Amino acid sequence: MKFGFVRCCAATTDIRVADCEYNREKIYDAAKEAYENGAEVTVFPELCVTGYTCGDLFLQQRLINAAYESIIYLKEKSKKLDMIFAVGFPFDNDGNLYNCAAVIHKGKILGIVPKTYIPNYNEFYEKRHFVSAPEEIRKIIFDDEEVFFGTKLLFRNRNNKNFTMAVELCEDVWSVIPPSCYHAKAGADIIANLSAGNEITGKSIYRRKLIENQSARTLSGYIYTCAGEGESTTDVVFSAHNIICENGKVLKESERFKNSLIYADVDLELLNGERRRNTSFVIDKNGYMNVYFEMKENEEEIDRDIDAMPFVPADMNMRDMRCSEILDIQAYGLKKRIEHIGCKNVVVGISGGLDSTQALLVSYRAFDMLGLDKKGIITVTMPCFGTSQRTYNNAVEICRQLGTTLIEINIAEAVEKHFKDIGHDKNVHDLTFENSQARERTQILMDMAGKYNGFVVGTGDLSELALGFATYNGDHMSMYGVNASVPKTLIRYLIRYFAEKSENEKLRKLLEDVLDTPVSPELLPPDEKGNINQVTENIVGPYELHDFFLYNMMRNGFEPKKISYLAQKAFKDIYDKETIEKWLDIFYKRFFSQQFKRSCLPDGPKVGSVSLSPRGDWRMPSDAVRSEWRV
Repeated sequence: MKFGFVRCCAATTDIRVADCEYNREKIYDAAKEAYENGAEVTVFPELCVTGYTCGDLFLQQRLINAAYESIIYLKEKSKKLDMIFAVGFPFDNDGNLYNCAAVIHKGKILGIVPKTYIPNYNEFYEKRHFVSAPEEIRKIIFDDEEVFFGTKLLFRNRNNKNFTMAVELCEDVWSVIPPSCYHAKAGADIIANLSAGNEITGKSIYRRKLIENQSARTLSGYIYTCAGEGESTTDVVFSAHNIICENGKVLKESERFKNSLIYADVDLELLNGERRRNTSFVIDKNGYMNVYFEMKENEEEIDRDIDAMPFVPADMNMRDMRCSEILDIQAYGLKKRIEHIGCKNVVVGISGGLDSTQALLVSYRAFDMLGLDKKGIITVTMPCFGTSQRTYNNAVEICRQLGTTLIEINIAEAVEKHFKDIGHDKNVHDLTFENSQARERTQILMDMAGKYNGFVVGTGDLSELALGFATYNGDHMSMYGVNASVPKTLIRYLIRYFAEKSENEKLRKLLEDVLDTPVSPELLPPDEKGNINQVTENIVGPYELHDFFLYNMMRNGFEPKKISYLAQKAFKDIYDKETIEKWLDIFYKRFFSQQFKRSCLPDGPKVGSVSLSPRGDWRMPSDAVRSEWRV
């Protein structure tokens, strides 16, 4: 598929216990259906050719032969299926019976993988029939052809360097150190697990967590396929609980107790990027054998939800928990800095906008933790040419409701004097006009910090840092930047969360109005009606797009064309391709040209997986060129 995606299928078919002919037909029909639906990997349950619940029939030669013949049948029928699939069957080799997966592609058996851990407790009696996998890979003859037999087999697609699959079976993943841990360290990015786990109350929750965890631990795409209806229910019931995960995230999960095929498009480029980033992930191929096959890239469009707001959890409960955590991280970071310096005052420039409001709320929370008088939060409002009555009133009233020390300093006269000093016409509303105001405000805040024996709490956020939308040595600078790793799309939810938890009705309404106010630096005069005349998103583009670009570039390492492709999926009903690529081009242009501002950032707490701190997550030369990052 495009951009490193691979469509995976977990398939549970109807079976009849010990009826191999019936079962193989159902398996082939499902394999054909999966292929027609664009699947490139399909995984069937453990011992699905015979049924898992055959009991002592596994010791019958007739059943063993029928299973062998069924694998040959599926091999022959697969010649027109350019898809790799794994099928569970019992296999007799040198007098030992193994619980195996046959890995098949286009009329060829690529390898046979036996189960490592054989359960023999509670309702499981597999050791009565099966032996554990041998330690070493061997070659065996299967249908008059040499086939690799063993657990350390890597099935590699020559046409996709990131497409490498390995196999484990059922109990293997429940062991202390599952074979998939070693498979992943050897280079497998897709793990197929053929399972037949029965269902008891509560087990599905544990199973889901187990598979999520194992896919996260191995940084892999994990396909777990479970036996279902058709197995014997003499003592247990099987649920067909199929799960497809990607690096700890469930992409698709089946409805339990219903045989079905589920599909998910796993992003192998994302997994490869995660492994490249994680230096603890060290490749060790000792004892592994590569088995190559060639599969053409299909032309299917990806079919998965692309999160338009990757920094903001969609689930409300998860979002509230995230907001609470982030507020704590920000506040504890500021608390530590206040304690270390030994001061009882901080200075916050307050404008009535999102960022300064969030910085004020964090300061309020930190002072609560320290038991300090809120009068020690010196809030300074500095109206000038672009200040609207709405933002001014909100700034003043929020400070009053929080009980801070509010100081108002109108900077218009000082800025006009500065214009005169540098010979700038105040009627020319250019960058000099704007930046002079920002630097005057910063100068005041720094000097106020000295006057009150405190320090300046910065307000700028992650999105602005990525775009360089800050005045160098103006609002770009502070003594501790509490919002430095919080993106603009998330700050809205942090303020909303604080408002919803507040028992102060007036404060809540003020914060809600801040959320409804257009994002603006307010450096240009308002229109004739007194409304904001400088909307940031009209200048640099929608923050929801820029935060999407930032996350997929920084966190996932995706190239521009892939980011554009994903954005078109995520924002299909909002922005067209031309609009997305216009703002993506501006994002890269600004990101590369503004690194010099990020190279000298103040300290600030990291709250999420994306940060631009030059001391932590992002080291980039200020004169790097963006030639390779064209849209």
